[in-house]
Amino acid sequence: MYRGFMEREKQSPSRGYSATKEQLGGRLRRIEGQVRGVGAMVEDDRYCIDVLTQISAIQAALNKVALGLLDDHVRHCMHRGALDGESEAMAEEMMAAVGRLMR
Repeated sequence: MYRGFMEREKQSPSRGYSATKEQLGGRLRRIEGQVRGVGAMVEDDRYCIDVLTQISAIQAALNKVALGLLDDHVRHCMHRGALDGESEAMAEEMMAAVGRLMR
């Protein structure tokens, strides 16, 4: 039953984050720039604490993106799954994703 929902999802171009896709892309490009900056800091033999501070900022930015995606997933994908009677399987999938994020 859940597999049928996933097949329909693969065919559907609409995702929960579709409305904010441009904003999400911008955030990810900024994070990418931060990661390159940390690489340059290491190449320049910058002070360890400064590098760690930047890594912490990158992790925080990635966590913010992840939480936004989870929010979109709950409001869009899980809502649609509930309408299709797939709420239990969708909840298990989401909790597994949350578990991976928290490792």
